[in-house]
Amino acid sequence: MTRKVMIVEDESLIAIDLKHMLEDNGYEVVAQANNGESAIELAFIHQPQLILMDIKMPKLDGLKASKIIEQQLDIPVLFISAYSEKELLLYMKQDNVLGYVMKPFSEKNVLPALEVAFHQIDKFNRLNGEIQHKQSELDKRKIIERAKGLLMKSEHLSEEEAYKKIRNESMQTQQEMVLIAKRIIHTLQVNS
Repeated sequence: MTRKVMIVEDESLIAIDLKHMLEDNGYEVVAQANNGESAIELAFIHQPQLILMDIKMPKLDGLKASKIIEQQLDIPVLFISAYSEKELLLYMKQDNVLGYVMKPFSEKNVLPALEVAFHQIDKFNRLNGEIQHKQSELDKRKIIERAKGLLMKSEHLSEEEAYKKIRNESMQTQQEMVLIAKRIIHTLQVNS
């Protein structure tokens, strides 16, 4: 799977070197910007998986641009900087900042930082998918519970009988229980 990266660097020679380094190592550079304003615009257009961004740039610096990108697009950023470690720590408290690479850089420090960043992105996406799946299952369970409660009340059934009624109809019609539950809720609410 190709990893899509956007480079935001105002020094054109550094940007070109970085682009070649990434492409030579299997990354796809989907866009390049030389200031924060362009970075925001290109991030919207190209939707990279990760942005390599210089902090100090004209017009809009990397920190402000990364905050806007975090709020609107939630794309992670790996900063490129000549700042000292102490100064950089002030910038690392944003949720979308995955780290930084110090200038002057080489393959020895850029590529491992990218690999770690993409590992974190993959981990976040996997966990986020699991959370969404669990939330979906919980939502379905709530609908089934609601339908069960309405059946218990309207047909004077026990909880087990109401559940069996939904399950049996689901098996007979070969539809998910949640669909049967939604229909029961709609029918019983309309008739009440």
